[in-house]
Amino acid sequence: GPNEVTKFSQYGFGFWGYGPGVPYQKRLDLMPAGYTGDNVSQAASLLHFFSISDIHITDKESPAEAIYYGYKWNIISGYSPSMLYTTHMLNAAVKTINGLHQTKSFDFGLSLGDAINSSQYNELRWFMDVMDGKFINPDSGVKDDPNPGPNNDYQDEYKAEGLDPSIKWYQTLGNHDHIWMGMFPPDTYVRERMTGSTILELGNIFTDKAGLATRGFYMGAIDGKTVNGEIVGAGPVSSFAVPPTVPADKNRFPLAKKEVIGEFLKSTSQPAGHGFTAAMASTGFANYTFEPKSDIPIKVIALDNTNNADKPVTDAYGKGYIDKERYDWLVAELDKGQAEGKLMIIAAHIPIKVKIDPSTLLGQSMIWSRDSYKNEDEMLATLHNYPNLILWVSGHRHLSVVTPQPSPDPAKPELGFWEVETPSLREYPQQFRTFQIVRNSDNTISIFAADVDPVAPEGSLVARARSYAIAANQLFKIVQDPMPTGVVNVELIKKLSLDMQNKIKLLGKPLNQ
Repeated sequence: GPNEVTKFSQYGFGFWGYGPGVPYQKRLDLMPAGYTGDNVSQAASLLHFFSISDIHITDKESPAEAIYYGYKWNIISGYSPSMLYTTHMLNAAVKTINGLHQTKSFDFGLSLGDAINSSQYNELRWFMDVMDGKFINPDSGVKDDPNPGPNNDYQDEYKAEGLDPSIKWYQTLGNHDHIWMGMFPPDTYVRERMTGSTILELGNIFTDKAGLATRGFYMGAIDGKTVNGEIVGAGPVSSFAVPPTVPADKNRFPLAKKEVIGEFLKSTSQPAGHGFTAAMASTGFANYTFEPKSDIPIKVIALDNTNNADKPVTDAYGKGYIDKERYDWLVAELDKGQAEGKLMIIAAHIPIKVKIDPSTLLGQSMIWSRDSYKNEDEMLATLHNYPNLILWVSGHRHLSVVTPQPSPDPAKPELGFWEVETPSLREYPQQFRTFQIVRNSDNTISIFAADVDPVAPEGSLVARARSYAIAANQLFKIVQDPMPTGVVNVELIKKLSLDMQNKIKLLGKPLNQ
């Protein structure tokens, strides 16, 4: 099973090697019929940025994870052996981003939500401290050193790289950041278990309407003293003479949305608050805009489309959601960007109207909540009013899928926009994305989106994390989209309004042909 780490190599799981890079696929889905772009050249670069998403920094020794569901019920979000190395994977991604920045500088970066796994304070501190380049002690409870000596196991303290201080990075909220396991606001019982020592007991929270009130199985925890991260305290309650325990940690308490926002204000990297302000920390309104380059008319709209955990719902808390206040704010910002002649990018954790399989539980969980003020079709109808909207970027599904959202009016192709998902750093293929927006010689724009592997030196903890993620992917039988690698590198072409074509025709950093 996916928890039998010592048997992976013996049975051929988790092996990998480097292949050639995947070329950019040119996509003309939004262009008028007959457009080929054959004689068009790239004229100038307008914007260059990266996105990381679904990092799921995990306190693997917490007594209040959902590990038993993971390996017993085939739910990879509950358990993956790669959960031992979540801070290390983020640190490797940051190192790789810094290296790329030296050869072609980034204008900014986006962190698209689910920075952490269970809304825990200590998880968010680890995330922030990796980004800020602090010392990381990736251990909780009591200090463990399963393999004596420094820098040789997942519990050892290390100095994080820290994002290059010249790169500003911005945060959008994900459901896991402020909701326990991304699914349930923690009740009193779960809160007590999080900071206590007795391992959480739950029943089938996925199908039982009683949710967190169900009982019957101990959820288990990772034994931080073991080299391979053995699972302890998991299974039917009837198989335990006494309730299983682990060392407690007072820093495992859950954070509400306002508190998560407040924590970002304490980060020492740029910009202060990463898009969030003290006012947002007091209201919980986590939406903002920024313009990354003073000389390029592009505006980024950071949208919180996660549920409000302090309000009752009729649908699942982990689904896409927008309330009236956020919707009205979004429309006002889109109106403003359109009137001011700015191209617009929406950054939101949860994607909108992507292709899913509604026959599966996972597929159903990816549809927007029926509690949302607007459903996906209504949201799309609104978004298609803005020819200057070029791109929606999100995470959430741990995929690299690209979805065209074509104009409802074939006579006005500029009303279409592209949607690009960023994969997870915790699950295979453990990649982040780079985006370059280019002005072409015919004043169309191309969005070059690529998946990037964090550098994993041979024999490193990061290489081990990659091997574990690949083994988990094989053992959980996760189907990649597309097969076999899940990698999607694309050149996405979009037509602009005549006004915007005229506005940008001389702008950008010229590209040498």
